[in-house]
Amino acid sequence: MKTHQLGKTGPVVSAFGLGCMGMSDMYGPSDRAESLATFDAAVAQGVTLIDTGDFYGMGHNEMLIGEALKRHRREDLILSVKTGALRDPAGAFLGYDSRPNALKNFLAYSLKRLGVDYIDIYRPSRLDPTVPIEDSIGAIADMVQAGYVRHIGLSEVGAETLRRAAKVAPIVDLQIEYSLVSRGIEAEILPTCRELGIEITAYGVLSRGLISGHWTKDRASGGRDFRAMSPRFQGDNLDANLALVEALRAVAEAKGVTTAQAAIAWVASRGDDIVPLIGARRRDRLTEALGALQVTLSAADLAAIEAAVPKDAAAGTRYAEAMMAHLDSERRG
Repeated sequence: MKTHQLGKTGPVVSAFGLGCMGMSDMYGPSDRAESLATFDAAVAQGVTLIDTGDFYGMGHNEMLIGEALKRHRREDLILSVKTGALRDPAGAFLGYDSRPNALKNFLAYSLKRLGVDYIDIYRPSRLDPTVPIEDSIGAIADMVQAGYVRHIGLSEVGAETLRRAAKVAPIVDLQIEYSLVSRGIEAEILPTCRELGIEITAYGVLSRGLISGHWTKDRASGGRDFRAMSPRFQGDNLDANLALVEALRAVAEAKGVTTAQAAIAWVASRGDDIVPLIGARRRDRLTEALGALQVTLSAADLAAIEAAVPKDAAAGTRYAEAMMAHLDSERRG
C-alpha cells in the first residue's frame, strides 16, 4: 500500500481509505460480522485511513468501529470523523449544527463511542449557514490545542469557504464527492485546494454503486437506502446512467479490469493529492476496489474512459433537491 502525507500539515495515510458509512446506514441492511471482517481485511491490506461520521446510524457506526479498533493498534490508524448533521429517531435529517459548543459536545460523544483519546481528523459534515466558518474551525482548533483532535478537515464546501477556513487554522483535507459522473470540483474547488495545500479525500467514487458495474435496473432499493431517493437512480435517469456504465464496462474489459476498478483508478489518476475512499462493507467488494491500486491508466486509457463517460453526462443531480440546498460546494457565483 502506497502512503503519502495528507496536505501540507496532515498525517501520513494510505493511498486509499475505507469509508464505513454503509456498514451502519444509508444503503439498506448490513451484516455486522461481515462489516467487522471487512474492516480487518482493509487494515491487513495496508489501509490506514478510516472514515466515519457521528450521525452514521445515529452513533452505531462509531460504536462498530470502536469494537473493531480493539483488535488493532490505535496508533497505526488515522480516524476521520464528520459531525454536525442532526437526525431524529426515525433517521430523518433535521439540518446541521456547527456552533462551537455543539461541536465540542459532539466530539465528546464521538470519543466515548469510538473508545479513543483523540480523533486524527475532525470535520463539520456541511457548512452551517447560521454559523461563520471561522467560529466552527476556531472551536475545533481549540480541541486540537487541548489534544482531543490532531487535524482539521472540511466536507462539501466551496472555494470561498476553504479560503476563509484556512486563515483560521491549517486544513489538511476536503472530503467531497468526486467520480467520473461527479466532476464539479474540477472548475474551482480542486484548484483552490491545490493552491492552499489541502488534500482531497474523495467519496462516492462509484457514485453510490451506480457506476460499479454491479447495479441493475431491477435491483430494489427502499427503506433507508439513499438510492431510493437519489435522482440518479430513478426512471429515465437510471436508464441513461446505466448506458454510461455499459460503455465504461466495455473499456474496462478491454483493459482486463472490472468496471469498478476502472472508475476508481480514474479518480486515483487525477493526482497524488487525491485519496479515494472505498465504501466497502463486504470483503469481496473491498478486494475488487483495492485491485484498482494495481491499475495504471495510459493516456489512451484515460481518453477511452472519458469518451465512454463524458464530463457532465450523468442524468440527475447527486442528491435530492432538499439535500443539494445544503451543499456549499454546489453554490455558484
